[in-house]
Amino acid sequence: MTEHAVVVAGGGPTGMMLAGELALTGVDVAIVERRVNQEVAGARAGGLHSRTIEILDQRGIADRFLSEGQLHKAVHFHIPLDITDFPTRHNYVLGLWQNHIERILAGWVEELAVPIYRGRDVTGFAQDDSGLDVELSDGSSLRAKYLVGCDGGRSVIRKAADIEFPGWDATTSWLLAEVEWAEEPTWGFREHAEGTHAIGKLEDGRARMALTESTLGSIEEPTLRDVSESLIAVYGTDFGIHSPTWISRFTDMARQAAAYRKGRVLLAGDAAHVHAPYGGQGLNVGVQDAVNLGWKLAQVIKKISPDSLLDTYHAERHPVGARVLKNTMAHSVLRRPDDRSKALADYYTAFLRMDQPRRRMAGEISGLDVHYDLGEGHPLLGRRMPDLDLVTASGAERVYRFLHKARPVLLNLREPGRIAIDPWAGRVQLIDAKYAGTWELPLIGAVAAPNAVLVRPDGYVAWVGDETQAGLTEALTTWCGPPAMPGNA
Repeated sequence: MTEHAVVVAGGGPTGMMLAGELALTGVDVAIVERRVNQEVAGARAGGLHSRTIEILDQRGIADRFLSEGQLHKAVHFHIPLDITDFPTRHNYVLGLWQNHIERILAGWVEELAVPIYRGRDVTGFAQDDSGLDVELSDGSSLRAKYLVGCDGGRSVIRKAADIEFPGWDATTSWLLAEVEWAEEPTWGFREHAEGTHAIGKLEDGRARMALTESTLGSIEEPTLRDVSESLIAVYGTDFGIHSPTWISRFTDMARQAAAYRKGRVLLAGDAAHVHAPYGGQGLNVGVQDAVNLGWKLAQVIKKISPDSLLDTYHAERHPVGARVLKNTMAHSVLRRPDDRSKALADYYTAFLRMDQPRRRMAGEISGLDVHYDLGEGHPLLGRRMPDLDLVTASGAERVYRFLHKARPVLLNLREPGRIAIDPWAGRVQLIDAKYAGTWELPLIGAVAAPNAVLVRPDGYVAWVGDETQAGLTEALTTWCGPPAMPGNA
């Protein structure tokens, strides 16, 4: 039986991001993926939000995505919400289809020598005190210390672990299709009694369609006939569509795993939360799940931190997922075609055009306002660290460059040498630096300049220092493990 420290079920964006995070720290991780290659059928997700791009920047790979995408100045929640005034280097949405996102991530994990078991699924597992035996669809097995389900909304891992998936059933469904046509379609958007429909022209001349169904679609895989019937109901013709390359159905069902962890099994991405695609949040939240989990899992596997560190994954990410479910459900109500919903939408539009509501909603959709509850203190505590331009002894440097290896950073922003962290010296980068500008956070604005900050590998601030170092030992112990004994890292 082949052994790995971690087996990741699912090689989509969430699974690959998690595998990359673990591999950066030297953890033996493998992916099990049902597809025989990284090709993605259809459009799927279409963009990366600001916080996701920042995360990729923290690992030094953002430019790979930026070089292929298109920048858009607004996130979308009912109406476009401009984010160009947000204090981040990446105050935009990057338009980039999922097939390209996955291709670039696959190149990264290949560089990190992550093995991928392609053309097979995880079908089950048996968990014991020291690990799991993971069963694959080809009859083989893998042994792992931990198993992470990144295997989508119908997650086999979640079901096998007997983790409840409560939420709300679907009320509306949509058909997505990429097809060839005999008659020129009616391009663009069309409002209809059932809702909004859209037909766009692809570079190769095929049509990409998004159609609201008049009745809730079945759980069965949709067919060309389903698409044809929906077109006729709205346009009076099906434009002679034929030769589909992709047909899919999605709904506004909203469900979330009751627990993101059960023993040695963890969930991330769509395996942990499903919702309507409003705002383009799904892929982004999954990638952010992976980055929150990866370093914690690595520290536990390396025996740097106790197993209890993994419980903070659920504590921090479950509220973020719950919030996405709520905003997508609210968005679905605003999109309904009945007169009462339209009246509500008109009021909502007026509010979103005000500055504070715009900032509030755009901060949520972009992921820039995530705040983990790490206790009372400075406004930076529990929030993303700004990517400041620092001055160090070796020259100018950006904060995010120190996070490329997924290691924690302690920034000393006063006189050099005043902070000593010898028991953590092998785990934490201690950087003496200066910063002369204003400290500014999205939604909050300017905040008092700290004397020092402890930044976790995921880019969130775990401790903020004033004139003293009160609380630093506790923060280092919590997030970087107990102090090492002499001679140990």
